[in-house]
Amino acid sequence: MIPATLIFSHFPDLTDVQQKQFNELADLYATWNEQINVISRKDMDQFYERHVLHSLAIAKVMTFKPGTDILDIGTGGGFPGIPLAILFPDCKFHLCDSIGKKIKVVQGVADALGLTNVTATHERAENVPGTFDFVVSRAVTAMPVFLTWLSKKFKKDQFNDLPNGILYLKGGDLAEEMATVKQTVTYYNIADFYADEFFETKKVVHVKMKSRDRN
Repeated sequence: MIPATLIFSHFPDLTDVQQKQFNELADLYATWNEQINVISRKDMDQFYERHVLHSLAIAKVMTFKPGTDILDIGTGGGFPGIPLAILFPDCKFHLCDSIGKKIKVVQGVADALGLTNVTATHERAENVPGTFDFVVSRAVTAMPVFLTWLSKKFKKDQFNDLPNGILYLKGGDLAEEMATVKQTVTYYNIADFYADEFFETKKVVHVKMKSRDRN
């Protein structure tokens, strides 16, 4: 298995606590995976690259300021939310998924790591209460569909370097999928941050959203 030092090389300013938490992730997910399969077995060997480092590509685009509220939709076993919550302990992360057993894993991992900035909810995205500065996700569906889930999900006040909106991890050619999206969209190639071949075609997509945006 690729070790957690892969993360440390890309994020050299981690505290001792954060390094410990990242180190513990692989064993925690391996243990949970024996009970509830949230990560394919072949991917566990590449866990830190394909799940943790991939999730943290969002942090290469956006350094969330303390107090930022982030909603992770379709988090699965906790990606990208759990790695981001480790990296940004002064931000609040709300992780939701419509599959209850996956949220059980998320809560178990968060508890084991002592992540007090994580809330895990078994709920469909449309039914999650509250408003947020950012919504993050890892390719749960096509963007036009994703946008229909997010009515009234965004706060009006903005204080981060990027406008409030969506930070979406997605791969491949996005031209056709994004053709009908009316909002302002910016693409960031993950290969600009990581040299690993796995990230060659993958992107972080930022979609600027207005508060109470219904599109």
